[in-house]
Amino acid sequence: PEKLDVVIFRENTEDVYAGIEWKAGSKEADKVITLLNSISTGTSHPLLSGQTGIGIKPISEEATKRIVRAAISYALQQGRRKVTIVHKGNIMKFTEGAFRDWAYEVAAEFPQVVIEGKQGAAEGSSTDRRGKPAQPLLVNDRIADAMFQQLLLRPDEYDVIVTSNLNGDYLSDACAAQVGGLGVAPGANINYERGLAVFEATHGTAPKYADLDKVNPGSFILSGVMMLEHLGWQEAAELIVHGLTRAIANKNVTYDLARQMDGATEVSCSGFGREIIRLMGSR
Repeated sequence: PEKLDVVIFRENTEDVYAGIEWKAGSKEADKVITLLNSISTGTSHPLLSGQTGIGIKPISEEATKRIVRAAISYALQQGRRKVTIVHKGNIMKFTEGAFRDWAYEVAAEFPQVVIEGKQGAAEGSSTDRRGKPAQPLLVNDRIADAMFQQLLLRPDEYDVIVTSNLNGDYLSDACAAQVGGLGVAPGANINYERGLAVFEATHGTAPKYADLDKVNPGSFILSGVMMLEHLGWQEAAELIVHGLTRAIANKNVTYDLARQMDGATEVSCSGFGREIIRLMGSR
């Protein structure tokens, strides 16, 4: 798990999660089926049968370029080294494939970007959040299903990932499992154009654990770290990450992490928080 350090930018307004779907047998579904069956597909059989649920997968140039521009800007500001576009464009050429193509169009806007396999990117004059000159940023792409294997076998080769809605949902949960579970996976919904942002844990409310002082606060705490980074408070963010990292290294952790570690000391939710605070300034 120590080799995995990725930030996933997931477009969350489109794709199959857009909510444009109709129940099998509904008037709306029947209309869509009739339309699709009227389009020649090169076969002698209807494309769809009558009892078929229908869902639409919209992928737009506007939303794609917005999320990719945000991912690349973040990578440059935070001094990250690589942005990987994840897609299933080998099969869904006009949606996932378009996502990939539009993503590369955005990458070409940044002089600091080097496209994998291409040379000659100009040096940029921008700086990261620490005030250091932004280093050249590599942009490449991977097929979605192969990316799961890559993250398991070669996690240290990936850094910032930008992808569509469904792929991002799957990948974020898979990555969370690799580093201890949803208890340490932060999340945010950010509009980088307007500056609006909401930061939240990626797990649900888990009401069965209410008032037990038991669950891992790491997801909430790291979501706060993301908020501090978004505000430009890098030093504060790094102090919290340092404290949390040391607490886990010392094996003083909540139950969800303790059961995955040999020789761990299980502490409460509040106890874990106190341990993080105690270790924030330690070296």
